[in-house]
Amino acid sequence: MTRLQQVRYWWRELSGESVYDRYVAHARTHGEVPKSRREFYRDRTDAREADPREGFRCC
Repeated sequence: MTRLQQVRYWWRELSGESVYDRYVAHARTHGEVPKSRREFYRDRTDAREADPREGFRCC
């Protein structure tokens, strides 16, 4: 792995960009049709906002 690939890997991991890719891989291995990226992040945001332990958004 080149230095640029390493930086890209860690950037995606730290920024959360790779979360959707992991979800798609998981869904496909279980025979599910993955949600679109937009649906995935919308559901993820709704779940985070509904759980008071994950933080609170007032507005």
